[in-house]
Amino acid sequence: MKINVLFEDNHLLVVEKPINVPVQEDDSHDPDLLNELKQWLKEKYQKPGNVYLGLVHRLDRPVGGVMVFAKTSKAAARLSKQVQEKTLDKTYLAITQSGPTKKQDHWIDYLIKDHKTNRVHTTSQSNENSKKAVLSYELLQHTQNLSCVKIHLETGRSHQIRVQFSSRSFPLWGDQRYNSQAKVGQQIALWAYQLSFDHPITKERLTFMVKPPHGYPWEIFNHVID
Repeated sequence: MKINVLFEDNHLLVVEKPINVPVQEDDSHDPDLLNELKQWLKEKYQKPGNVYLGLVHRLDRPVGGVMVFAKTSKAAARLSKQVQEKTLDKTYLAITQSGPTKKQDHWIDYLIKDHKTNRVHTTSQSNENSKKAVLSYELLQHTQNLSCVKIHLETGRSHQIRVQFSSRSFPLWGDQRYNSQAKVGQQIALWAYQLSFDHPITKERLTFMVKPPHGYPWEIFNHVID
């Protein structure tokens, strides 16, 4: 598996996750990013035995983009604390069908996951099994009945962006699970664009950014993506 390494030191490994690769081993038993990176580190440094690599956050299998892994347990604990305290900032790009109509907005929903179907639904706050999901977005451009949005994710719920947009009738282009108009073979237009966090040891603020892949429909919006 070819992986683009964006940054590495004794504490961190920042990479571009390839699309359609699971972050960790799942029922498909397809090659997963975590084990591939462990093997890469093992070979690079000729390490005997198991290699430690801490999983701090996740991306859905079809989604690519920036991810950070921890090379020590101390780094993992400190990065996980940043996730909990919402100082690890995650910015996504998405292309939706039709809207949204507002230039920017802040959404709060309550989500519940059906583990049998692996689908997430919006529900009421009173549902004791629901989880609060919060994001804000900026509409970059609307053209050809498609919208390019930049999303700041405040909570990291399963399928959160996909469900919050589809529940408002703005499903993500190519989303096979939540967009009834998606055609077989289309790749979901959701990308983990930017990641910012404090280095767990030096405390320096680090920011990493990777632009979405070439090709349709991203190419329509190249000029509005920083």
